[in-house]
Amino acid sequence: MEGWGILQQAAELARHGEPFALATVVWRQGPSSSQQGARAIITAGGELRGWIGGACAEPVVIREARDVIATGAARLLLLGSPEQFGYVGEEAEQPAGMTFVPIACHSEGALEVFIEPMLPVPHLVVVGDSPMASTLTELARPLGWQVDIIAGQDFSRDDAGARSLVVVATQGHDDEAVLERAVAARPAYLGLVASRRRGAEVLGYLADRGADPGALAKVRVPAGLDLGRTTHQEIAVAILAELVQLRAAGQLQAQAGAAGATATTGATATTGPGREQGRPGASGQAARTADPVCGMTVEIGSASRATNYQGTTYYFCGAGCQQAFENDPAAYVERETRC
Repeated sequence: MEGWGILQQAAELARHGEPFALATVVWRQGPSSSQQGARAIITAGGELRGWIGGACAEPVVIREARDVIATGAARLLLLGSPEQFGYVGEEAEQPAGMTFVPIACHSEGALEVFIEPMLPVPHLVVVGDSPMASTLTELARPLGWQVDIIAGQDFSRDDAGARSLVVVATQGHDDEAVLERAVAARPAYLGLVASRRRGAEVLGYLADRGADPGALAKVRVPAGLDLGRTTHQEIAVAILAELVQLRAAGQLQAQAGAAGATATTGATATTGPGREQGRPGASGQAARTADPVCGMTVEIGSASRATNYQGTTYYFCGAGCQQAFENDPAAYVERETRC
C-alpha cells in the first residue's frame, strides 16, 4: 500500500475515530530502501501499514510513532549517524522537536521521518431540545468536532462512549433519567446544565438509586465556566469554553472500562538492550528489545538473530552486529552496564 492508498486508509481510520500516526520520509541519504515522500500509517497497537524503510528503520519508527500517539506531539525523527546530520561534538545542540536515533546499519543510509499524530476529534453529544442546546451545537461544529444533538427521551447510553463529551441540557425535563443513562456511558466529560441546588438534588437522587459514586463525582454542575446569571447564548459559550480549556490542558481523557481495554490492546513489551524478554505483549505481538551493538529496536522471536552470553540471550538487527558482539561480548555488556 502506497501513495493515495495510504491517505485513503488514513481517512477511513479517522472516520472510525481510531488514533494513529502518519509517518512521512522527508529526506533520505542513499543507499536506503526508502524513498523521499514515502508514507506509512502506524496504529496505536504498533501495526505499520505502508513502507517507511527496511529492518533498521521500521522498528524505531513504530516505537516513536506510538509515543507520538500517546503524547499527541509531532516530531522529526533523524535516523543515522551523528555525522550525517551535522550533530558532532559536545557543543552540537539538537533543535527542539527532533529526536535523533543513531543507528549502525551497514547500508550507511540515513532518513529524516516526520511523524504526526492523527487523533480522533472530540465527540460532543448535546442532550436536550432547548435554545441553549441548539446554540451550543451551532457553536461547536465550526471547530471540526463531531457533534450530535439528541432529544432527552431519545438519548441512550449507546449514543456516547468513553471519549465523548456529554452535556445534558434537558433543563428540568426528566433530568434524572437522562443523566443516569449518561453516567452509565462513562464519557470523558459529563456536564449538567442546572443550578448547583438543582444539580445536588439530581445527583442525590441517583446516589440513592445506587449509581457509582466515583462517576457521579465527575459530573460538572453547572456545566461550563461559572458566569453567574446570564443568557442561554452565553451559557453555551461558557460550556464550549470549558470544553476547549479542558481539552487544551489534556484533561479530557477516556474513562476506564472500554477505553482502558483499548489502551492496553496492542501493547508491546520492551526490555533493555539485548536482554531476553519472557513473554510477548498482551496483544500477542512479539516483545521487543534493543540491539546491544547499535541500539536498534528488534523483535524477540524464534527467527531473530540471537547469542547467549553468560546466561543472557542478546538479540541483533543483523549479522554484522551479531558478529561484532560475538567478537568481544564483554565490551558491549560493560557498555550496557555503564548506561
